[in-house]
Amino acid sequence: MNTWKNRLLAAAVAPLLLAGCRTAGAKIAAGAFAGSGDVMARDDDPELVRAAVPFGLKTMEGLLAQIPEDDRLLVSLTSSYTQYAWAFVLQDADLAEMAGRSVEAREGHERARKLFLRARDYGLRALEGRYRGISAKLLSARDLGPALAGLEAEDAPLLYWTAAAWALAIANGKSDMQLVSELPAPVAMMRRGMALDASFDHGAFQEFFVTYEGGRKVSEGGGAVVARAYLDLALQHSGGKKLGGLVSYAESALVQQQNRAEFERVLGQVIAADVDGAPEFRLANVLAQRRARALLAHADDLFT
Repeated sequence: MNTWKNRLLAAAVAPLLLAGCRTAGAKIAAGAFAGSGDVMARDDDPELVRAAVPFGLKTMEGLLAQIPEDDRLLVSLTSSYTQYAWAFVLQDADLAEMAGRSVEAREGHERARKLFLRARDYGLRALEGRYRGISAKLLSARDLGPALAGLEAEDAPLLYWTAAAWALAIANGKSDMQLVSELPAPVAMMRRGMALDASFDHGAFQEFFVTYEGGRKVSEGGGAVVARAYLDLALQHSGGKKLGGLVSYAESALVQQQNRAEFERVLGQVIAADVDGAPEFRLANVLAQRRARALLAHADDLFT
């Protein structure tokens, strides 16, 4: 996850800056908010992060109102809303579903869908600022190759977060046939981003395809073998330190394959991992272990 250290600092000074020169102050604060780092990623307390993130999100949106085309803010909002919705809103909804709390699960998935669409729209807005006309082409889900051909390596992060938000919105909005029909767009964006920068975020593109291909049938070009190949690539890029891909492989490919023994072995490996051994991925790995435990606790519901 991106750090909020600089962003929270910017939030504290933004009112003073804006009092002097509204636009100039907003741009200074936006630069701080868009700064990179790893303070949050190294945290071992997901609930602390959960409580801190919404303040930063709304502060960034306030700054964006003053500088609506600021690329740094748009990219940051895309990634941050996607991560927040996935790590907290969606995980809570999934846990509620596993526990049989159907109303809570349904409401949680709907909220997650809305947040993912908000993130996607910020991402499309940023892409539109870089390449005029591209958002309409992507939304049409037609002629995606030519639409994405002109993008460059520096666009890979924006491609990833926009596509991730879009794909997750679709996964949580399967009753919306128009939204579901747009799936080729985020998949094509992920493939283009991976071609531009295969090592982005230590194998993030490959991790997406672990889930995507693991959930598809062999006859569709997916399946466990294809997913495993992407998992191996993802693990290479992270030096085997990121656990999320293993959880995705177990939850998608191994459940699809109904291979319970391997499912339990892989998730056991995740739970036994030392999250302090890779502090740069600590928070993501803590969340991966939390999901692994929940999946194991409900394995009887996943395997027949």
